[in-house]
Amino acid sequence: MKIKVCGLKHEENIRDVLRLNPDYVGFIFYEPSKRYIGQLNADWVAKLDGAKKTGVFVNSPLEVIDRAINTYGFEAIQLHGDESPAYCRVLADRGVEIIKAFGLNDAFDWNTLVPYEEAVDYYLFDTKSAAYGGTGRTFDWGILETNPSDKPYFLSGGLSDENINEALRLKDGRLYGLDLNSQFEKEPGFKDIERLRKTFQLIGK
Repeated sequence: MKIKVCGLKHEENIRDVLRLNPDYVGFIFYEPSKRYIGQLNADWVAKLDGAKKTGVFVNSPLEVIDRAINTYGFEAIQLHGDESPAYCRVLADRGVEIIKAFGLNDAFDWNTLVPYEEAVDYYLFDTKSAAYGGTGRTFDWGILETNPSDKPYFLSGGLSDENINEALRLKDGRLYGLDLNSQFEKEPGFKDIERLRKTFQLIGK
């Protein structure tokens, strides 16, 4: 099981997170987010190693993401907006992994995924919301049983140290990784290292 810690924005806190050996670390480039990357030094981020650096974007122009890939050294791009399959394919040609997020609820139409099957590497399933980005709330994971796609996915939305064992009991070979964010914070963008450490141990990292 892969672990992604998302919404990072403070240097020392990022160093502490990396010492836990996550597989992915995420940096949000959506300004309305409380976890917006802000003034985090790009050269410093570019030199980080030990986890796949992931840039998180919402309906950004391709040139903005291109510049971020080159400046921050991103190895994966996570898309949380209305990006088309063609847009995703263009980014995939940049040599980065593409993670496309979808908000799920009981009314979600799985046919929405069909055009993206050959355009992205992973899906990320979060809780359906009127706003872009994460909600910090879980959705009914039983919905995942009706997913017809074979593509691996990240599970997101309200994962915490209280429900992580339930997530680990999901019998789904497509579940590639767990996306940890707001439920592991002391404040937006500042992760609670001890809570993360205990959760990493539960997951088996």
